[in-house]
Amino acid sequence: MIYLQLFWEFLKIGLFAVGGGMATLPFLQDLAESTGWYSQSLITDMIAISESTPGPIGINMATYVGCNVAGFFGGVVATMGEILPSIVIVVLISKSLDRFRGSKLVDSAFYGLRPAVTGLIAAAGISVVQVSMFHMDLYQQTGALLDLFDFKKLIFFVLAFAAIKKFKLHPIVYIACAAVIGIVLAF
Repeated sequence: MIYLQLFWEFLKIGLFAVGGGMATLPFLQDLAESTGWYSQSLITDMIAISESTPGPIGINMATYVGCNVAGFFGGVVATMGEILPSIVIVVLISKSLDRFRGSKLVDSAFYGLRPAVTGLIAAAGISVVQVSMFHMDLYQQTGALLDLFDFKKLIFFVLAFAAIKKFKLHPIVYIACAAVIGIVLAF
């Protein structure tokens, strides 16, 4: 039964997460709340792992969740659920490509989707920042402003951002350095 639930949940995510892997984040946050399969804070770990492994982030995250919930076959089932809508849609569109080319209706639909997808990705990004750099739960308990911030992580973020802007190296360099620093400092 867990395999069917994994397949169904990731089929819905694959069908409605228009705009790429980062657009899956709001759906993954909702899935965490509705199923209890993983915590909200684990989403930041999933992003880090998914971004540092080859392949699309949404598929990597589906595989990660599936493996955590139901082992190897859970990962396969979740991944299949995630990619099936894309496969079906691409096949259908490729068969009708000439009819869609230059269609005012299709152009208008994509025009309307762009801001919605941008909003979904921005909301997910804000949630990730809240989980990874702030102590929202501690702040709600104490009400002390200094309890809101995780200063080590904020300083690390500022330094990483400055390094990215100044040196413009390949992203894998920053990912590797962040992993090493994280291990050394045990964030």
